[in-house]
Amino acid sequence: MTTVLIVDDQTLQRLGFRMLLEAQPDITVVGEASQGQEAVRLTAELRPDVVLMDVRMPGVNGIEATRRIVESGGRSRVLVLTTFDLDEYAYEALRAGAAGFFLKDARPEELVVGIRTVAAGDRVISPSLTRRLIDAFTTSHPQRTPGSPVLSPEQQRQLAGLTEREREVLAGIATGWSNTEIAAHLHLAESTVKSHVSRILAKIDARDRVQAVIFAYDVGLARPQ
Repeated sequence: MTTVLIVDDQTLQRLGFRMLLEAQPDITVVGEASQGQEAVRLTAELRPDVVLMDVRMPGVNGIEATRRIVESGGRSRVLVLTTFDLDEYAYEALRAGAAGFFLKDARPEELVVGIRTVAAGDRVISPSLTRRLIDAFTTSHPQRTPGSPVLSPEQQRQLAGLTEREREVLAGIATGWSNTEIAAHLHLAESTVKSHVSRILAKIDARDRVQAVIFAYDVGLARPQ
């Protein structure tokens, strides 16, 4: 059973999340908080698997609350969920140690899957944000282009460990494609793509797709558009 703490300053929003999550057979809501300081305290007391964290709240905001929760060294992982589609929120949340970032316009089933993913120890980022992170990275690192990149011994080992198909899938990730889009472009089953992605992340020691994108540019498998 995955335990969740809901953090949002809007009562109706918390009620909606609770109704959605408690309809799932493997998820239970163990508490609610309306602002960041309360979220930090309840996380320490209840030790939920996942903290569903709003950003804009009175007093301590969701970013600072996330930072405090992560720095406490507890087992709880934070999934930030916000109405505001602003890059700076996403970047700050990830820097603070959030395990994921979703917008509140995500479909209910996406949110449920995201919570399960975070609870399992993985990271999850909304596809639209992944694309913008790619754009930001390539804009600020124009020198990362194919040709003759200088690779560290570790990068050489990791790159050599990828099969040709895994390199194609990694290039698709670096383009910002979803698993469905990669499957369509490479004429593969989506389940096959998911397996490739899992193996790629393990082989290059990446926590998530964003780190995989950075690796792809570092080793020359992708270039700025």
